[in-house]
Amino acid sequence: MTNRHFGAPERRLEDPKLLTGRAVFTDDIVRRDMLFAAFVRSPHAHAAIRAIDTAAAAAHPSTVAVFTAADLGDVLRDVPLVVPPPPIDGLVFNKRTQRALAHGKVRHVGEPVAVVVAHSRYEAEDAAALVTVDYDPLPVAAELEAAAHAEAPQVHDGVAGNVAAIAHQMKGDYDAAAAQAAVVIRRRFTYEHGLAQPLETRGVIAEWDSGQERLSVWASTQAPVSLRGGLADMLGLTESRIHVVAPFVGGGFGSKLLMYYPEEIVIPWVALRLGRAVKWIEDRAEHFVATSQERGQIHDAEIALDANGVILGVRDHFLHDTGAYNPYGLTVPINAQCSVLGPYVIPNYDSRFTAVFTNKPIVAPYRGAGRQHGVFVIERLLDLAARQLGMDVAEIRRRNFIPPEAFPYRNGITFQDFTELTYDSGSYGPILDRLLALVDYDRFRREEQPRLRAQGRHVGIGIVSYIEGTGIGPYEGARVRIESNGRVTVATGVGTQGQSHYTTFAQIVADHLGVPTDAVDVVTGDTDRFHWGVGTFASRGAVVAGNAVNEAAEAVRDRLIAVAAEALGCPAARIVLEDGRAVDRDHPDKTLALGDAARRANPMRGAVTPGTQPGLEETRYFGPDAGTTSSGAHAVIVEVDPETGMVEIKTYVVVHDCGVMINPMVVEGQVRGGVVQGIGNAFYERMVFDAAGQPLNATLADYLIPTAMEAPTITLDHVTTPSRQNRIGIKGVGEAGAIPVGPAFAQAVEDALAPLGPGLEVLDIPLSPDRLWRLVDRAKQQCGARQIDALTMT
Repeated sequence: MTNRHFGAPERRLEDPKLLTGRAVFTDDIVRRDMLFAAFVRSPHAHAAIRAIDTAAAAAHPSTVAVFTAADLGDVLRDVPLVVPPPPIDGLVFNKRTQRALAHGKVRHVGEPVAVVVAHSRYEAEDAAALVTVDYDPLPVAAELEAAAHAEAPQVHDGVAGNVAAIAHQMKGDYDAAAAQAAVVIRRRFTYEHGLAQPLETRGVIAEWDSGQERLSVWASTQAPVSLRGGLADMLGLTESRIHVVAPFVGGGFGSKLLMYYPEEIVIPWVALRLGRAVKWIEDRAEHFVATSQERGQIHDAEIALDANGVILGVRDHFLHDTGAYNPYGLTVPINAQCSVLGPYVIPNYDSRFTAVFTNKPIVAPYRGAGRQHGVFVIERLLDLAARQLGMDVAEIRRRNFIPPEAFPYRNGITFQDFTELTYDSGSYGPILDRLLALVDYDRFRREEQPRLRAQGRHVGIGIVSYIEGTGIGPYEGARVRIESNGRVTVATGVGTQGQSHYTTFAQIVADHLGVPTDAVDVVTGDTDRFHWGVGTFASRGAVVAGNAVNEAAEAVRDRLIAVAAEALGCPAARIVLEDGRAVDRDHPDKTLALGDAARRANPMRGAVTPGTQPGLEETRYFGPDAGTTSSGAHAVIVEVDPETGMVEIKTYVVVHDCGVMINPMVVEGQVRGGVVQGIGNAFYERMVFDAAGQPLNATLADYLIPTAMEAPTITLDHVTTPSRQNRIGIKGVGEAGAIPVGPAFAQAVEDALAPLGPGLEVLDIPLSPDRLWRLVDRAKQQCGARQIDALTMT
């Protein structure tokens, strides 16, 4: 096989539809006699529900129906746990999942308590405003550390200290390592709440066909097959009677992965109950309280090093805010726990986290899914250690990298995929070397920074390294079929939210079958077209589904060659596939078009040879026994205005290793988008709640997100270390751009403000202009006090 398409920066096949407005999203779908739903949501973070009066809403002239938890029957039960916790010794886990509608108590602002169905969304909203709920407000556990106290208000009855989980993982003996250390650095780090804010909010449409006794659901979801399974369980239907489609999805970033959102259960249930199509589309105000959030951790961490800057051990004990429920298990805190290890040799590690229920929206994966937290902790510890030891920040990292000969590298603790955390491959030193060269690090330190500081300008640089666990199981599948018209169809169970699956999967298939990529039609996210799959998350789509596509395409290629060899009367070894035809290499005038081969493989007369099957079609599943490990390094140069607290990014450089690239242009798009999202997480995006659990900035006027004006020019380069976990050597890339931006940003800001004195440390993310201004003001005051002390001594 000649790679003409695989590895090439081909244009995305999705883009013509997206750019010309022909792509169909959930909100574009219209069904006959469709009704519209609006939810009544709790204005309280914690309250008992004494009574719900729906009479006025039901009497509204446009109301078709009003439902509360009392109407749901068997559907009123805790939703299944999506991801059970891994088998960690001594694990404490208290499962508390949400219900389709709140019953008896609400536990966060925005929790749905009733749904109103009408002939239009406007009328449904008007009628919903007429529903009266008698709430008895209860004490609130909103602040993470306070919620963890034994005397704190209980989010769930009988869960003392609001303990959702406790997980303690260790290797080696940290206390012994610290006792021998030349330097021990201790700090507290915080990472605040944020939201995904995709362009398209969530949405669900459901329609019950009473004639076929079949439920059709269109949803803006990252896991259509899993959603079908959950609906079958909750609604008491067989999976064959449920058809779920995830059409084009306008961004997910993890926020459309949580299962099962109340609306995803209620809307299909209402459609069943009414025998009509029902539609609900989340508005932006609902997104702030009804969709899962992430971040929210407090780390008390320390690092022990010898006098040469070699890491002897790390201890990290942290609190994780899991929100009001924990349907997604421990994915986020375990990712944080594992990511602290980074690309470094850390022989002694002691990590303990307590996941805490709070009266805030559910916390579930959001691009990075806990990895940001862990990377922030270890990278900031290394920065502080370098300062104390008088070392360069790049050099201290280089001294601690896992060497190339150590792979596969076993870390000795359990990862979220139930396996030992193992890095399959990596080239950490070469990545850092390339980064330093691209950012011209030595010249900046030696010439540029001193020159600008002499002009009174505050410029600084940040250098960080990171790893990203990607491509986890359990499996994905794909079916490849050559059609009678010569085109090729690929179907897979993953959904797509902008990852370029239509392009990259086509590139994999095109080389195997000798067709152009635009002759390959890719179908994703339709449970009737492909029945089994898990979902798109954890940077796994290309790795897991892509390898399934590769294996299915190889199998179809073998069958195609056999058919062509028989038809052309030559050995199979002489068959070459090119330009949509099978060609006898020794007699180029003897060819067979792919469409003709497909028809020959599906004869209308005669007999199919025993042990074979008709058609040119194959299905394969790929289930890795462990994930793949991407890695990289980021450098950022910033200029800080101490008077306003604003930061301008002057230079941003990324060197990334995601193994063999299917499409370098797609990889660069993923990384660039991730960096900009990471900038938002680092400096702008912070969800603020008051002591009563009320969101204080739940509008896009108050919740800051980066725009094109804040997006810097990003220089990218790649180092390729093929994965050992799959035959085509690929690793995931979807979250890499976002993961390390916080610590790079923090280090650069600290470096820029170093002339103000050594006391300025950035330990909290997102930093935000107001937080930075307060840090600068405090540093100025400390600097002034030191100057006064010096004058007094003189």
